[in-house]
Amino acid sequence: MNNRISKIPNDVQDRSSIAWKKLCEYIDQIAESGTDEFIPREALGDDLFAQIFTLPESISKLKKVKKIGLYGSNLKRIPPEIRLMESLEYFDPYTSYDLHWFPFEIFKCKKLKDSRISTRTLYGNYKNRMGFPKLDHNPVRYFGDNLKCSICNKEITYKTTNQMWITAHVGTDTIPMLANLCSKECEQSLPKPPKNYVQFPHKGGADLVQPLDEDALWEIEMKEREKAEKENIPEQTKEIKNTEFNMLNFPVLKLVRKIWEK
Repeated sequence: MNNRISKIPNDVQDRSSIAWKKLCEYIDQIAESGTDEFIPREALGDDLFAQIFTLPESISKLKKVKKIGLYGSNLKRIPPEIRLMESLEYFDPYTSYDLHWFPFEIFKCKKLKDSRISTRTLYGNYKNRMGFPKLDHNPVRYFGDNLKCSICNKEITYKTTNQMWITAHVGTDTIPMLANLCSKECEQSLPKPPKNYVQFPHKGGADLVQPLDEDALWEIEMKEREKAEKENIPEQTKEIKNTEFNMLNFPVLKLVRKIWEK
């Protein structure tokens, strides 16, 4: 199991940069025009897009956007306001290798049916079981002081929120999500994780026991096959010898039987 665990950075974006201002302007243009695609690299160019590490909270304005294209970005996080993108159908942050988790609010994009995510870089992924950062000592903070419960949307504070990791199926991928919860009832409303993932909401950390990863399962399967082959060799040899004996002795037995019948 791969237990690489790194601290989650909070202040990830320079919001006074030209790149950030251009991105905010682009979002306003998309919202005003009603365009159904949001592909910031095309609007900013490679150099400015490389300076973007999170998306603005103003993506909540993109009510008509059906496709988000974030291929090859340097994003480290997505804001929870993505839940307000009510038309979102396709989410593509492929090869965004610093994007290890998502806000639970993306689970609320009910029209989201297709996604392309680099799952090998996600916390808890089945290929290498990358470790989840421990939330007790490293709470995640979004921009500003405003925070809402990921389940019921109740306004809460960073002092009162109960942050939990949960893994669920979104689009066409299984992804780890961070939920801000206001109560035990909201925690119990989180979705049931798919098979072969941690089956309950948790705080992460090195003590978290995850299912075996893809490589470990392959090694176990290979050992079981080798063991089965070794155990079957004597039986197979016996069967072969019996077959050879029958083939050699069948004509003799047949002749004896004919003589006996006479």
